[in-house]
Amino acid sequence: MNTEVIQDQLNKKILDSLAEFIKKHGLGCSSDVWRQRASEIPTAALMLGVNVPDHAMTFRSLCNLLQDSVTPFVVSVHAKECAAVKLLIQKVLEQLMGSGVSVDEEKEDDTALLQKTPCTISALCQWYKTVTKKCTQVSPERKENLTNNDLPQSLPVVVIFKYFEAFNSQVLQDFILICSRYTQELPFVFIFGIATSPSAIQHRLPHSVSSLLCIEVFHSLSCTQHLASVFDKLILNSQFPLKLSSRVIQVLVGIFLYHDFSVQNFVKGLQFSMLEHFNSQPLSVLCCQKQEALLSAKTLSKQNVERIRHLPSFMRYVETQEPQEQVRLLTNDEHVKEVCQKLLKNLHKYHKNYYPVLQCLHSLTSSLPKFPLGKHIRELHVSCIEKNLWETEEYDSALQLLRILAKDELVAALRKCAEILKSANTKRMQNALQQLEDFIGRLETLEEDSSGNGVVSAKMEYQRTDLFQLQKTLLEKESRRTKRMNSFEVLRSQVIDFIDSLVREYLTPAEFQPLNEVCYYSSSGVLRQRLNVTPRTSIQAALSHPFYYLKNASLKTDAGTISSAAPDLCIVYKLHLECGRLINLYDWLEAYVTVMSAAEDQDTDSEECGQYDSLKHARFIQAVSEMEFLGFVKSTKQKTDHVARLTWGGC
Repeated sequence: MNTEVIQDQLNKKILDSLAEFIKKHGLGCSSDVWRQRASEIPTAALMLGVNVPDHAMTFRSLCNLLQDSVTPFVVSVHAKECAAVKLLIQKVLEQLMGSGVSVDEEKEDDTALLQKTPCTISALCQWYKTVTKKCTQVSPERKENLTNNDLPQSLPVVVIFKYFEAFNSQVLQDFILICSRYTQELPFVFIFGIATSPSAIQHRLPHSVSSLLCIEVFHSLSCTQHLASVFDKLILNSQFPLKLSSRVIQVLVGIFLYHDFSVQNFVKGLQFSMLEHFNSQPLSVLCCQKQEALLSAKTLSKQNVERIRHLPSFMRYVETQEPQEQVRLLTNDEHVKEVCQKLLKNLHKYHKNYYPVLQCLHSLTSSLPKFPLGKHIRELHVSCIEKNLWETEEYDSALQLLRILAKDELVAALRKCAEILKSANTKRMQNALQQLEDFIGRLETLEEDSSGNGVVSAKMEYQRTDLFQLQKTLLEKESRRTKRMNSFEVLRSQVIDFIDSLVREYLTPAEFQPLNEVCYYSSSGVLRQRLNVTPRTSIQAALSHPFYYLKNASLKTDAGTISSAAPDLCIVYKLHLECGRLINLYDWLEAYVTVMSAAEDQDTDSEECGQYDSLKHARFIQAVSEMEFLGFVKSTKQKTDHVARLTWGGC
């Protein structure tokens, strides 16, 4: 499924709420009770969170929704384009007058109007009246038959401020003050895209300005909720061809939680993992859809058959077979292809059974106190593919808590599991669904045990004054209660044992499955190196070893030497490594010229060597400027002809 579609589905509720807000308060309803004064502007404070890279998609979806269902007059402005009020007004006019008309001839007239008239709100009012005149005209005959609600309303002008915190406070104040004077002629509606908190409006706008806004706050889903949805619909899906190991998932989630909170960047990490897996694993062609994989297994080349024999999972599979079968697997290529088809089919069935049982277990344990198996399903998934889940203390704690659930809680949890198993189309899951529905029916028809087993009479307790005798009686009652459970406790224990059997059968680690390497990507080190890079280390590596980047044989040198054919920046960088905290520019220049003279085949002992012309001087100055731009050196006031070194140690 497309990630943009997933994000649109997650944002649908808040986007629809914004559309209703604009319809309610923007369609010429100046007499609405919600508006206290005519000069107030309806304003929606859209709380998007700090996952800034994902906001562009949200704003794009919002603009499309408003233009399709509410009004064609939608403007989206960015802080970097509006450094002054005049620029902000100009941006608003350009977007409205350039795209607010549907007829081509009128577009030409609007363009001419924009060129002739000044960029003022009064000019926008005149244009707005001209454009909306046709939309609001109603014949006298028809007007008599229409009610007030049926009469055409003026279309609102929506201004979306992307990244509200980035705007200049004075620019916002002036623009709001100007627009508040034209609310009778232009039905403005503002949308503030806020990443921090609603208090950002009070911090950036004084009370005299914020009082001109009627603000309503809209909260979008958190970035972790977005991630959970993308994780469920992409990774925890048997149709998704790529599977990730526990360490790869931890790297991707770690980058998400500790760097940018961006779901888009998380998806880019998935895409990189897929490309890296298909590029580094020749057998990855077998991890596609079931029928295509089986067809590919039939046409495996001899080289790929040998690769299969060297897979660790396949070697473990061979070790579990009979000696005669082992010989056939190691010598007969055609037999390997047949076995490979069977193993791929079993691997596909494993995934189709794994995910429903995983979701059932998460549904049962996510409501337990302290979340013994993790709050999010990805935490449970990582535990399952990493080790035998039933051997952990957390799993034992979860089962103990499940064994003390009340009847209503247990039935509600089992119903959720039944809904999950209904979507699975394997025979084993359908059999499990039938057994689960049988347990639910037995629990619902079960009558409460009224025998009073295990209950101490309050009258008897109060009659006894001997604490020793009371303790003895309580222990005897508790012992009889543990020995003889009521019918509900027996049935509840059977249900938990059934869930435990599903976990032990279907939630085995993926590494135990033969041929798991063809679809599981496990190179977490490569992924961390590519996605969680350190820019300074990468720059230093490029400047120290340009040969590995430029692939020029003349740049390959021994350790500690400087190639005269290297770029000027690389030469200057290597020379500065030999200096201390302060670098004399003249000495640095002489060393650079000496290296460049070697490139011109000059005798190092001659008088001409070390002399530089204006060209070499200019090249050196440019290289030093680039070093300063990269953050390796900076000018210092201690000595005018020196620069201070900012980094220490090589790559």
